[in-house]
Amino acid sequence: MTALRLENVTKAFGGTQVLHGIDLTVEDGEFVIFVGPSGCGKSTLLRIIAGLEDASGGKVFIGDQLVNATPPAKRGIAMVFQTYALYPHLSVKDNMALGLKQAGTPAAEIEARVGKASSMLSLDQYLKRRPAELSGGQRQRVAIGRAIVREPTLFLFDEPLSNLDAALRVNTRLEIARLHRELSATMVYVTHDQVEAMTLADKIVVLNGGRIEQVGSPMELYNKPANMFVAGFIGSPQMNFLPADTSGQGGATTIGVRPEHLSISTEAGDWAGRLVHIEHLGADTNLYLETKASGLITARVFGEVHHAPGTELFASAEPRHLYRFDAEGRTIAAV
Repeated sequence: MTALRLENVTKAFGGTQVLHGIDLTVEDGEFVIFVGPSGCGKSTLLRIIAGLEDASGGKVFIGDQLVNATPPAKRGIAMVFQTYALYPHLSVKDNMALGLKQAGTPAAEIEARVGKASSMLSLDQYLKRRPAELSGGQRQRVAIGRAIVREPTLFLFDEPLSNLDAALRVNTRLEIARLHRELSATMVYVTHDQVEAMTLADKIVVLNGGRIEQVGSPMELYNKPANMFVAGFIGSPQMNFLPADTSGQGGATTIGVRPEHLSISTEAGDWAGRLVHIEHLGADTNLYLETKASGLITARVFGEVHHAPGTELFASAEPRHLYRFDAEGRTIAAV
């Protein structure tokens, strides 16, 4: 069953076109993530789905219902924002229950729904507290709980982890993934962080300049990027792009190779360069080589590697790990 369908959705603010003919289908129970750089249109697209912005053109279907003219409260959606949007004078329990009370839900049902959500999110001991007494991660869990109790057709997340520190982002990301499994819910999630997209999504929608560059599973996008933009955006550190003639690959303008697919030697290799910086990350080491022919190359190697800046090193890659791109940046083939 289709949970969400977008047909040729466009959006313009005055004379500025923000979205250019977006077509997308989200199936029931899927976790779909919109990812892309700032200004690519991902949050605007989410707000159009929620009904917080009107589309300039095209159609938005939630389930089998056309909802272009349907107000947000009647779309069967629940949205979680990055700013939490909690009422400071209300307790955690009352924040979670407010929407149900406003909808006239019976008290016994409110109690049951809030109890179930708070248990899922480990919030039982905080129900009497107010938002000011909670950490950032706890506040975000309350905002998620407020969405859960509404039992929506569609969950919408607008960069919900961007205000959290690194440890809390990881923990909350795990909680969201677990909730998706337990609720079997359809979720559409916006982030600029490709790591979040790779670790959470069933399907990633890569946006750039208001257009969809590629749609696919995380590993489809990693292994078979449609173009240089997707290849460079998915993966960290990002893919190296090198002039094709430096690697002997005919029929391509640019060669791509991921840092983790490069091997490093002090003796010989495909690309010679001077080590300009080294990053010791514990489990991995990132090496940055300045080459004459190809500019800066990043190599990611497993474990601890020790080389002094200024050392001449050689980087090599197996042919099967090389990508070829034409003059317009489109993938020709993975060699």
